[in-house]
Amino acid sequence: MQAYDVDLYSDQVILEPYDHYRAIRDLGPAVWLPKHGMWCLARFEDVRAALRDWEGFSSAQGIAANEVINTGSLGNTITTDPPKHTRMRGVIRTPLSAPALKDVAPQIEAEAERLVERLVKQKKFDAMADCAQHLPITIVSGLVGLPEKGRANMLRWAAATFDALGVMNARGTEALPHIRELHDYCADARTLSGLSPDGWAAALWRAADAGTIPHSKCPAMMRDYISPSLDTTIFAIGSLIWLFARHPEQWEQVRTNLSLIPGAINEALRLESPIRGFTRVLTRAATYGDTQIPAGDRVLLLYASANRDERKWEDPERFDVARDNREHLGFGFGPHICVGMHLARLEITALIKAFAHRVKRFEIGQPARAVNNVLRGFSHLPVTVH
Repeated sequence: MQAYDVDLYSDQVILEPYDHYRAIRDLGPAVWLPKHGMWCLARFEDVRAALRDWEGFSSAQGIAANEVINTGSLGNTITTDPPKHTRMRGVIRTPLSAPALKDVAPQIEAEAERLVERLVKQKKFDAMADCAQHLPITIVSGLVGLPEKGRANMLRWAAATFDALGVMNARGTEALPHIRELHDYCADARTLSGLSPDGWAAALWRAADAGTIPHSKCPAMMRDYISPSLDTTIFAIGSLIWLFARHPEQWEQVRTNLSLIPGAINEALRLESPIRGFTRVLTRAATYGDTQIPAGDRVLLLYASANRDERKWEDPERFDVARDNREHLGFGFGPHICVGMHLARLEITALIKAFAHRVKRFEIGQPARAVNNVLRGFSHLPVTVH
């Protein structure tokens, strides 16, 4: 049995993870993590196969790396398996499908144009607070249809949610009161009475009234709109701007050929995956080479490592907007693939198009990384545009 005796949720590894991921990949297809009492799959083909095999790699016992969350948050969309997951996801997905988003695309594109025009006039701005957070907070919170208190706290609740999905270290423990606040908010009668009737959250309750889902699931499904819809998109936007600043020749290709935007987004999601990975529980024993993982053991599926696996990608640490990167796992894969990925692509595309018409070059100052148990991205990213 190959083991990697390092705390993957320490500040040091969170800030500089990629050498550790490579070391795990090189040890073998399945590696034991003594610090966390679970296994790790870090190679592309193994992670993708596990994500596809929901029957063998179950989400129904939680996807966190700790039992506090795994025993306390079961039954929401991401902690169920088909067919229950399929029914719940179908309701969540309705306003997030590509056809449904056609109606909101003009609003997102117009807001992106206004934002970028303002930022370019400023010339200097924080790519996180001033740019990456803007569309998710102003547009998405409105589409979800939360009362004002919910919109004001979405970022804090989302960051806490992802911290708690790692191990129960100091960050995970400190996240718990924020998560309880979110749970209480989504079940509060005052929240429900204040929902916008045209919003996505109110549509969940109408689906329950129609018998599609149980009413008891609605608060948890509201949380699915609040937490995953923000930080992943925000961090992806920040990482893409950072990569364009570090690789001006790649930005030159994109701004003069807008058909490369989808590939550029995929490349940023591959190279700087916003979500490091989630766990699953094996329902049956699995064999990897000489290693057998018993049924009932928990396995960390390390998306961010799989997306840099030398066995899959040629020169995987190179940022190349023309790469065929459609198979990246930045949005996950299989039944639990990110339900909001079309919205994320729409927001990021609108921003990049707006920048492409106005900016020849990005120059970055001293960035600061966010330290989160599950997410990777920047907390601050000073940018000057030329």
